[in-house]
Amino acid sequence: MLFPPQIIGHRGCAAYAPENTLEGLHTAADMGVEWVEFDVKLTKDQVPILFHDEDLERITGVSGAVADMNYEDIRQLDAGSWFGESFIGVGIPTLEQAVDVLIERNLGVNVEIKPCPGREKETAEVALDVLSGIWDDHERLLISSFQHVCLETALDMAADWARGFLLPEEWPENWRELAEYLQVSTVNLDGRICTREQVEQALELEKPVLAYTINDPDRARFLQSWGVDGFFSDAPDVLQDGLFSVH
Repeated sequence: MLFPPQIIGHRGCAAYAPENTLEGLHTAADMGVEWVEFDVKLTKDQVPILFHDEDLERITGVSGAVADMNYEDIRQLDAGSWFGESFIGVGIPTLEQAVDVLIERNLGVNVEIKPCPGREKETAEVALDVLSGIWDDHERLLISSFQHVCLETALDMAADWARGFLLPEEWPENWRELAEYLQVSTVNLDGRICTREQVEQALELEKPVLAYTINDPDRARFLQSWGVDGFFSDAPDVLQDGLFSVH
C-alpha cells in the first residue's frame, strides 16, 4: 500500500512561489518537503504542461484557453510576475522538465491530471506516456484526478501506479463503487469543508485519506483527530509546525 508523507506541497509550494512552476518545486525541496503535488494539462499540440486553469489569464495576464495554444506560444508567457517581482520571467514548465527537477531534488509527487473539457482520456494518455519514460519510483508517485476517465485510463495503462481518488465538494452517490472499480490507493477530499462523517466514510475503504488544501494548523489538527492521514498545503512549514507527527 502507498503511504504518502503527512504533508505534500500543493502546486509545488504555492504560498512561497508561483504555483505549478519549477521554482515552486525547488522551493518545496529547499524547505525539506518530501512530496509535491502539481496539475497537468495539454497544450493544443499535445505537450503536457504544469497548469491548473483552463484559461491562461489569471496566471499570465494573457487571455486564451490552454487548449487553443501551442506549447511554443505558451513557453514564452510569464507565469511568475503575478506572484511577485522576484519571479518575473518564470515560465510554464513541461511535465518532462518538472520530472527532471523531481529526480534532481529527490521529491515524490502527486500528479493531478487536470484535463481541458473533452480531453480527459487524451491528457491522461500523454501524461502517463511521458511519465513512464522517465519515472520508475513506484513508491513515490500518485496519479489523481477529479475525472474518472483519467483514472480509468491510468488503470488501463499503468495499473501498478497508485491512483488517488479526488472527491469534489458534492460526492457522487456511487463514489464507493467508483473507488473500488478504479482500484484507488488513496482518497483525497476537500479538508476545508468535509464533515467528520465523510472522513469516517472515506476511512472505511481502509486507504490513506488525504485532505486538500489545508493551510490552517488548527483545521489540520481537527482533521488529524478524525483520522485524516495527510494534507496538501500551500504552506507546508506552517502546517508542519502545528501538527503532531504520527511517524
